[in-house]
Amino acid sequence: MAAVEVHQFAQCITCHAWSADRSMIAFCPNNNEVHIYRLSQEKWEKVHVLQKHDQIVCGIDWSARSNRIVTASHDRNSYVWNQEGSEWVPTLVILRLNRAALCVQWSPKENKFAVGSGAKTVCICYYEQDNNWWVSKLIRKRHDSSVTSVAWHPNNILLATTSTDGKCRVFSTFIKGVDTRDSKAGSVSDSKFGEQIVQLDLSFSWAFGVKWSPSGNTLAYVGHNSMIYFVDDVGPSPLAQNVAFRDLPLRDVLFVSEKMVIGVGFDCNPMVFAADERGIWSFIRFLGERKSTLSGSRYGSQFSEAFGKLYGQSKLGVNNDGIEASRSRGGVHENCINCIVSLTESASSRKMRFSTSGLDGKVVVWDLENQEDLSGYL
Repeated sequence: MAAVEVHQFAQCITCHAWSADRSMIAFCPNNNEVHIYRLSQEKWEKVHVLQKHDQIVCGIDWSARSNRIVTASHDRNSYVWNQEGSEWVPTLVILRLNRAALCVQWSPKENKFAVGSGAKTVCICYYEQDNNWWVSKLIRKRHDSSVTSVAWHPNNILLATTSTDGKCRVFSTFIKGVDTRDSKAGSVSDSKFGEQIVQLDLSFSWAFGVKWSPSGNTLAYVGHNSMIYFVDDVGPSPLAQNVAFRDLPLRDVLFVSEKMVIGVGFDCNPMVFAADERGIWSFIRFLGERKSTLSGSRYGSQFSEAFGKLYGQSKLGVNNDGIEASRSRGGVHENCINCIVSLTESASSRKMRFSTSGLDGKVVVWDLENQEDLSGYL
């Protein structure tokens, strides 16, 4: 089995992030706090509790080089936490939001971070040393609904977003005085801040979990209609394809290589998608082990199957015998997986190890090293 570590940290986890050396983990236990645990003598112990937010923390990202933690919350605020001695000290971020912040991510160079919000805007934040705070420039009047996910291109300028208006968009975030003109980036570095590079209207439902491939040549995001979308040559004439699957919708994705993507969501089990030699993407298999479905369930029917699927329950019906089977159906996780994080230091290398967290309060570490049937895609 690909799962190598399973940790029950809380009853429910909203999001999580790792330190650069993977010796510490920060997560939100579905409240307004961020708990930091450290691995000591093969045991995880709580070492810090970050308390500044007033509502649920829905986004955490831990920068690898500068060792800073950024958090975003439904209270419309974001904080950058710096470790000073044995304490984590928050720095104010001026977001200027009138709705909840929903997601956050550091840029590859860690000189900026992006915050998606329920105010239909994206905040691009950068540090202003004279005032010792983080200020933001807003990308506004581009989204028709809440921004659910953000993802930075490796060039540190392009930013992809997904929204509950069903669209995926790519913007330029070039900020004078923060970014530098790069001849390798071509016309991208010449674009103005907030300029929309492309808008993808592939999904007719909510869109989530956008990610770039390690090279930045491919973009992937998911829809709430149990579909995943892959886009090559992002620009005026993108090449797009979609993969529909029969299971429950996904919430987040991760490129483990140029040809393989891991999707996680309501099915409680990571799904593997891969591209063949022609570049055609398809569903390969579930990463976790699955028990065979029971046949002849006493109360099973097509109606109960559809009803259970609607509420993320077992496909076996609503009888008591099917409850435990529904939990084991997704393998290790027992509830929706809402976050997937790479455990590989280099963004350009293959991500053989990654972690997932979900509403069951578990953090699971997965390793693809010994998955022989997937080695051809890595």
